[in-house]
Amino acid sequence: MRYPNLTPATFVSRPNRFVAQVLVAGEPVTVHVKNTGRCRELLVPGAQVWLTKSDNPNRKTAYDLIAVEKGARLINMDSQAPNKVFYEWAAAGHFVPGLTLLKAEQKHGDSRFDFYWEAGPHKGFVEVKGVTLERDGAVYFPDAPTQRGIKHLHGLADSLAQGYEGTVCFVIQMEQADFFAPNDLTHPAFGQALRAATQAGVRVLALCCSVTPDSLSIAQPVPVKLGG
Repeated sequence: MRYPNLTPATFVSRPNRFVAQVLVAGEPVTVHVKNTGRCRELLVPGAQVWLTKSDNPNRKTAYDLIAVEKGARLINMDSQAPNKVFYEWAAAGHFVPGLTLLKAEQKHGDSRFDFYWEAGPHKGFVEVKGVTLERDGAVYFPDAPTQRGIKHLHGLADSLAQGYEGTVCFVIQMEQADFFAPNDLTHPAFGQALRAATQAGVRVLALCCSVTPDSLSIAQPVPVKLGG
């Protein structure tokens, strides 16, 4: 996926989870943050960020903050991007062979999953999670407690008994990681749920991306370490 109308800026502050104050060519500007997560290790004063300008003249904020530089790493932090790049990657034949159907936002039981797919006699659900938290070369999810994420894992495991395949795909919004692991320090219950889901037969994917200020695409898998 690609972003139009890119502008570099300097991060100043984040008054709330929806907006940030930045400097564009030295001038203060209020921008929309396309990620409601904490992102405390990313959005630090003085950080180089990247903005995309909206073509909607009626918006309160003209720009969306989509990426940030953390040291030598460029990290995409657009929370809508992981689903888009997963769709592109899967539709190009990289997810399952013989894919004939890929539909977004499909309900099953009391869960709504990001994707439903079919390929010959096979069918299943996929839940996609974006990963922006990096520590010492490894990446972790979540960066804050997520009961919704636990519910999705339970729903994927439940679907297996009804003939579906279940996959949780962690899209790592940066170019390289030594491994992916659940963030047991922040939310041990999510790690427990992920380990239980894999034992039930849910497939876990962790995929790094190719990242530029104006683009994001899935590149290659990284090792998954579930711990426990």
